[in-house]
Amino acid sequence: MTKPAKKYSQAARLHDVIRVLEARYGATVDELAEECAVDRRTVYRDLQAIRDAGYPLVSERQDDGRMLYRFITGFKKIPPITFSLNELMTLYLCRGQLAFLAGTPFQDDLDAIFGRIRSSLPPRSVAHLERLAEAAAPRFQGLRDYRTRRPILEKLREALLYQYRCEILYAPPRREPETYRFDPYTLLFFKDSLYLGGFAHNRGALRLFLVDRLQEVAVTTERFEVPDTFRVEDLTGSAFGLIDDDPMEIRVRFGSQIAHLIRERTWHPAQILEEEEGGSLLLSFSAGGEKEILSWLYSYLPHVEVLAPPLLRSSFLEGLSEGILFQKSETSA
Repeated sequence: MTKPAKKYSQAARLHDVIRVLEARYGATVDELAEECAVDRRTVYRDLQAIRDAGYPLVSERQDDGRMLYRFITGFKKIPPITFSLNELMTLYLCRGQLAFLAGTPFQDDLDAIFGRIRSSLPPRSVAHLERLAEAAAPRFQGLRDYRTRRPILEKLREALLYQYRCEILYAPPRREPETYRFDPYTLLFFKDSLYLGGFAHNRGALRLFLVDRLQEVAVTTERFEVPDTFRVEDLTGSAFGLIDDDPMEIRVRFGSQIAHLIRERTWHPAQILEEEEGGSLLLSFSAGGEKEILSWLYSYLPHVEVLAPPLLRSSFLEGLSEGILFQKSETSA
């Protein structure tokens, strides 16, 4: 005997669906339809509404073929979050540094978050915080345009949030694209670019992929667990940036004209600074990633000299020579 149809609003019905899913390990569409006295199509709409509201809802096919819907293990309702004015200022300052996310689903999420904040504050306070965010925005940074990557980023967001294994097609520079079976662990933001980090099954190791070079992403229904021992540092190793080559014992002299810029920052956790007569400065540390190190050193020309290792010094000088030859060839063309 079927239950009589319940006469109540969608909000009340969604409350019942959430209650059922929280109280049990999970439920099928048929079970939810029976519990709420509605048809299957209504249940599917309700489940989508629950996802859209931000609940971590996942689906898993059982051995008998039924699809079970449940919340991620350990999920509990999150109470309302409030912020002090100081904390809000910090949030707006951080938002000003994320201009490179324009056109991505992450920008949509940020807009939704700050929309809620604006609705709860006096207009004058909102205007002041918006001015702070605008002042903190990067200028002329050569930002990447991720709008064309939106479909891929939406899939990655789902895979990262619900820990779904992926099949990705990645195209390294000047090489043929390759397919990877991949467990996405995290997204890294580095120099206004997005990198996907995780475990590549066909390599049997951790890998970092520049999102710009992802050609296709297919999200499977197969779940994975991030190892408890995983740390983000496992993806970068001893790299100066993100490219992890064999570490080198690096020693660089910076002229007195820019030595103060070097003193003001920590470039490596184990760096050694040595003051020289005349105001120049020696910086020593061990790191890998030759291309990123050279790019950093070239930004301080002409007030930088590479002392060690010999291979890095040779690459540095070779890059300078190629740059001069290129300038000459362009001038004479």
